[in-house]
Amino acid sequence: MAEIYISLGSNINRQHHIEQGLNALTDAFGSLKLSSLFESEAVGFAGKAFYNMVAGVNTEQTLTEVAATLRSIEFAYGRSENAKKFSPRTLDLDLLLYDDVVAKLPAQIPREEITTNAFVLWPLAEVAGHLTHPIIQKSYDALWQEYDKNQQQLKIVPLVWARTNREI
Repeated sequence: MAEIYISLGSNINRQHHIEQGLNALTDAFGSLKLSSLFESEAVGFAGKAFYNMVAGVNTEQTLTEVAATLRSIEFAYGRSENAKKFSPRTLDLDLLLYDDVVAKLPAQIPREEITTNAFVLWPLAEVAGHLTHPIIQKSYDALWQEYDKNQQQLKIVPLVWARTNREI
């Protein structure tokens, strides 16, 4: 069984799409370990602020199957097949980690954005801080502690997820 971590992001009808993404991930993989929900400015383009978080789960799916599952969920929630990298998103699901695998295809693992974007690293450190980056050989907690927190401003926002009937 593989331990995987997935980044969720949205800047179009953010609350709705994050909630739908969590529902779809739960349907596909089962019980999720969730970070806080963060609000951050768009990076790489001028656009509305994003909501971002990370979900961890254990799965029997292969890396290829997980990548395909995430793409199909994105498409189900309005992602275009030819969406530009830096553009608004209804739902963006990025596989960050698949155990300690290092790969380029079918997805870049570990995801490069882990070390460059606070909106990926902080929530990952919350749910997987004890794990070690397989290339850098530092824990995600240590990487977050070393991160220049003036680069990108984040704030924690409440997430109400109907499936849990409570604020997370």
